[in-house]
Amino acid sequence: MKKVPHTYVIIFFIIILCSLLTLIIPAGEFDRQQVTMSDGSTRELVLPDSFHYTDKNPQLWEIFTSFYEGFVAQSHIIIFILLIGGAFWIMNATKALNVGIAALVKVVFKLEKNKWLKKIGVNNVIMLLIMTVFSLFGAIFGMSEETIAFIIIFVPLFISMGYDSITGVCVVYVAAHLGFAGAVLNPFTIGIAQGIAEIPLFSGMGYRILCWLIINAIGFTFILIYANKVKKHPEKSVMYKLDGYWRESCDVQVDDMKYYTPTSAWICWGFVSALLIVISCIYPETTMAISSSSLTFPALPIFSGLFILTSFFALRKSVHFYIINMLIFTVFFLIIGVMVYGWYVKEIGSLFFAMGIFAGLAVGNSANVITRHFLDGAKDILSAALVVGLAGGIIIILQKGQIIDTIMYSLTSMMKETGKVLSLGAMYCIQTALNLIMPSGSAKAALTMPIMTPFSDLLGISRQATVLAFQFGDGFTNMITPTSGVLMGCLGMAKIPYNLWLKFFWKFILFLIVIGFVLLIPTCFLNLNGF
Repeated sequence: MKKVPHTYVIIFFIIILCSLLTLIIPAGEFDRQQVTMSDGSTRELVLPDSFHYTDKNPQLWEIFTSFYEGFVAQSHIIIFILLIGGAFWIMNATKALNVGIAALVKVVFKLEKNKWLKKIGVNNVIMLLIMTVFSLFGAIFGMSEETIAFIIIFVPLFISMGYDSITGVCVVYVAAHLGFAGAVLNPFTIGIAQGIAEIPLFSGMGYRILCWLIINAIGFTFILIYANKVKKHPEKSVMYKLDGYWRESCDVQVDDMKYYTPTSAWICWGFVSALLIVISCIYPETTMAISSSSLTFPALPIFSGLFILTSFFALRKSVHFYIINMLIFTVFFLIIGVMVYGWYVKEIGSLFFAMGIFAGLAVGNSANVITRHFLDGAKDILSAALVVGLAGGIIIILQKGQIIDTIMYSLTSMMKETGKVLSLGAMYCIQTALNLIMPSGSAKAALTMPIMTPFSDLLGISRQATVLAFQFGDGFTNMITPTSGVLMGCLGMAKIPYNLWLKFFWKFILFLIVIGFVLLIPTCFLNLNGF
């Protein structure tokens, strides 16, 4: 049997390939300047028609140094992964997650006895609800890095329900990125691209909502079909053997577990409650802005009060349910932090880190025991952190070799003699291809939109359609590109080798790319609002 290369080997060979490309492709760059946007922020934008060739800068020795530099460049995601891994290992040691998963599975089994729900499929309903939530997060505030924290929750959950780790990644990561591709209000893609294109912020929302619905309908159907196939025949999953790790970690006899509430849990509850009360006094009101409208309400006091009350009743049953409740409200506070206060991986990682420490203290673990559990978790997840650093090396090679701008210039030069549909399709293909080597949506918008915008004016293509081509091109291939630190982090968390993920997913991504082109065609012929 032919041995499949390790994920590290695949990425390292991609680094070698990119290094060889710096010998073949001429180096070049666009001139850039700092521009003040309409919202007062400043961005470095590319000047159209400023491309010029530069001296070649081959990246040969960098094949070996790119790992270090990629590790430095992706350090925020790497540290985030280590914090999440350590925090959840502390929580896993309390057995609270096992109790929660088992309780949910029991509820599902009971619901399946209802003849009406059995016909619909309770598991299908649960998956649809979860996927819809994550897709909305991706469409509204661009959830991406945040999905890493949820992988370690949903992968063991779905394996306990009879699925595989790929299903667990799909309902979280893929659902969020389907929403990301069909973005409605995403400030990191739509907001930046429309700002550079100088069109009203979040305009054209009606057609983008339709695109979001179509993309999700197709994506969710694909995931449900695959999930039900695995449910019926688990051994047919490409991850069946590798998922043994998760099956063993989830195999706990919950019925024989001792339910208790130590004094330390009540002390922990009192301390966390006091902390939330203080925070609620400092931030009594929260203003949530969505597009041009905003909503002000006492979000932190409300959720803090709910946490204090529900935790009291959870503690009366067992410390395990208190820890599960703490996890649920951690997610609520994460959403508020991201949507209102602009939280990123630093704040999110710190939030889960604090949750892990409080979970350890609640069951009465000493500082030394909590530290040992954290180190065990960081060690277990270290391979995921390392692969993110290695993938970051690909970007380093391409940037230092100065061939990204050359590739962009060459591709745009090919569009000059084509019609509207083909030109828009060419823009879409360029954005899609570029996303394989530059997964950052904001960076790609800064590079491509200053060039694409005036070009679309010359061809009679609406700027809104050009933004939509960028949006689709930035979204779909995020789910397979090895240069994405988020993808590699999620796969590392789920312990899915990249080659198996690519084998499973590449055909569906090609199908989504075709759907994206079909959705672009009406923007050339129909009088759509905002286009």
